[in-house]
Amino acid sequence: MKGKGRTLLVAALVAVVGMAFRVSWNALRDIAGAIGADQAAATLYPFVVDGLMALALVATLVLDGDDRRFALRVLGAYTAASLVLNYVHGLVPDLHGGSVDWGRLADWDPANWALVLLATSLPVGSIYFGSDLVAKVLHHRPQTTPDAEKTTQVGVERSTSDLREPAPAPVAPDPAPLPIPGTPVDADEPTETAAPVVPPVRAVAAESTTGPRRATGRVPESARPKRPTRTPDQLLAEARSATRTWADSDLTAEAIRKAVGIGANKARELRDTLKTERTEGRAAEQRHQMETPELEAAFARLATATPADRAALEVAA
Repeated sequence: MKGKGRTLLVAALVAVVGMAFRVSWNALRDIAGAIGADQAAATLYPFVVDGLMALALVATLVLDGDDRRFALRVLGAYTAASLVLNYVHGLVPDLHGGSVDWGRLADWDPANWALVLLATSLPVGSIYFGSDLVAKVLHHRPQTTPDAEKTTQVGVERSTSDLREPAPAPVAPDPAPLPIPGTPVDADEPTETAAPVVPPVRAVAAESTTGPRRATGRVPESARPKRPTRTPDQLLAEARSATRTWADSDLTAEAIRKAVGIGANKARELRDTLKTERTEGRAAEQRHQMETPELEAAFARLATATPADRAALEVAA
């Protein structure tokens, strides 16, 4: 339905509802006066009953689930109550002129008590149910239905299918057959020139605009690359080679760990081993420097000694 037709339909429905409310308003006003309401209260009484019906109808269009069923129950209950009160107003002519006794809606006492209880409880029920419906409407959050999700998915698939497909690769023509060696070729006969061969063009898939997919979980041990295990001797050799030119102050566990690529515990062990080796090397060098002059003096004495002295030295040795 177009916009103009819809507007006319809504206007007609509002007019019908307004006229129906005016008819019901007359009956409910007389009922309110019969149960003790003053003139102002009797005038507002129809808005309490029929007005809540309109509010419940709007709530059923907004809410869903259990809240919508609750609004439908309120709408049905107040519609039935308005119908009963209008029916009583039609059965009791004295209500039209206001000559009925105060608090008397029926001749049979049980029916009168039930009707008075119904008429007096409707305003209280309007306060309770109306407030509850207003709160439900204000706190309502529309839920996404599966149909809407399906429609969105179909739209995405349709947009993907509308992408421009790559053009098919051109077919290269068959080259002309070459002459067989040894076969005479007629000079007058025109020779066909082979058409250039066009390499086939491969369709390149469109690059994904999204970045590389990140890992969603921990990589299992079997999928991780295995690093070669080095023996202690290999680690010590690598540490010696890396720290050969280092000063003693630079020989720390952290520096060795970064240079060799090992853990902190192994780095400390290598540091202690290298420091021990350097200390022992210095001590051996000092002993060698101290023993060298004595040996040279002994060899000098041995060279200048007589044969008899040499024999004595050999015997002493």
